[in-house]
Amino acid sequence: MATQTPGAASSTSAVHNYRCESGEAIAATYPSTDSATVQYKGGNYNMHIAVSGSGARYVGGELEWWTKGAGPGSEGALFHHMADGTSGERIELCTERTSEGT
Repeated sequence: MATQTPGAASSTSAVHNYRCESGEAIAATYPSTDSATVQYKGGNYNMHIAVSGSGARYVGGELEWWTKGAGPGSEGALFHHMADGTSGERIELCTERTSEGT
């Protein structure tokens, strides 16, 4: 299971807000160049960077957050992370929103 921590993510990191096809929202912060905190369905999940063919891939326990592109309109996807280090079933497919929420 991904490391779930109480409280808000680092206040020094910009929050990247995503709207998912399911209607759920994901907020991601990047406290350092090799870590991410993903807020999803009331939980905060701490993840570390992992090898990817393209984009940025972060893993933590049983979850994986993969982004492609930067800024509004870029894509983010949440996956199950398998014990063998591979990506499992996609949980959410999301698009980064502007600061105004669109």
